[in-house]
Amino acid sequence: MKYYIIAGEASGDLHGANLIAALRKLDTKAEIRAWGGDLMEAQGAEIVKHYRDLAFMGFSEVIMNLRTILNNISYCKKDIQSFKPDAVILIDYPGFNLRMAQFAHNAGIKVFYYISPQIWAWKKGRVHTIKKVVDKMLVILPFEQDFYQQYDVDVDFVGHPLLDAIENHQPQSESDFRQKNGLDDRPIIALLPGSRKQEVSRMLETMSRMIPRFEACQFVVGAAPSLEDSFYQAVTKGPSIHFVKGQTYDLLRYATAALVTSGTATLETALIGTPQVVCYKGSQVSYQIAKRLIHVKYISLVNLIMDSEVVTELIQNDFNEKRLAAELGGLLNDQQKRSKMLSDYQKLREILGGHGASQKAASVIVDEMKPH
Repeated sequence: MKYYIIAGEASGDLHGANLIAALRKLDTKAEIRAWGGDLMEAQGAEIVKHYRDLAFMGFSEVIMNLRTILNNISYCKKDIQSFKPDAVILIDYPGFNLRMAQFAHNAGIKVFYYISPQIWAWKKGRVHTIKKVVDKMLVILPFEQDFYQQYDVDVDFVGHPLLDAIENHQPQSESDFRQKNGLDDRPIIALLPGSRKQEVSRMLETMSRMIPRFEACQFVVGAAPSLEDSFYQAVTKGPSIHFVKGQTYDLLRYATAALVTSGTATLETALIGTPQVVCYKGSQVSYQIAKRLIHVKYISLVNLIMDSEVVTELIQNDFNEKRLAAELGGLLNDQQKRSKMLSDYQKLREILGGHGASQKAASVIVDEMKPH
């Protein structure tokens, strides 16, 4: 079978890579062409465009880059036409992928959507488009299955692929990790400022102000593989911060606490078991628009899935030096707060179901592709 997979972000590249590995076990002759990144390429996908060229965040940023986005949409349609896949598999990235779903559906190609866009938070009307143009939704959060079933969308809950990614990760020892990255014996504070340039520069500037306040700790940035070291150094402007690339899981495993930009990383941090503060600050225009459109109590996946405030969220004006220092101090010094968070993390793992999400998703796709 021929599969065309589209992932537009770092997290999509990770889940896409695991899905490709699972697909290849079930379909040894699979031909895979994809929009994604290095991880998907390492699993044998032919990469058409890298996600680093696709990442625009926030309403104002999208408007500024509209010509590029429209060119990418047009190029992708032509590429699908020439490749003639048996199935198109879309991974999150809804603004782009829903257009591709419509195009593939109209061309008579089977459409699978793995990892749902967060339409339950905003743009609920998109569910009607999904019902028309997607053959099967493969969702990774338990409440998403209930949401889609209300609208009679064909949906399967396959479990969360992060459980597999973390389970399959082979950690280096703590002493090796510290030695390799020039770290001493002090407690590590992990800084995860995101993966897009606009996001990183906005988040990391405030995060790095914690360094002089917590001199008994050392601060380590989990840097995005797609961004240059010089970019991070320009944002932090200081020698007292360390950067690691491609070692985020080990960084979180050995960190005493983490400051994490809202997104998939909040869930990774929780599943690895590191106490965290969730941070988010968008441009003022994007934030004001989002505030009027988004209808959820929380922004972090941890709190959304648990439906309670397991981790503190510092959003927009609350994400400031004073509040951040107070919350980080609490994570480091308040044993009761740490224990409660770790206990909630354990409940979170149980809610997300067992391992094998990538295998389940691949099995559903291959099964659906068989003649019935």
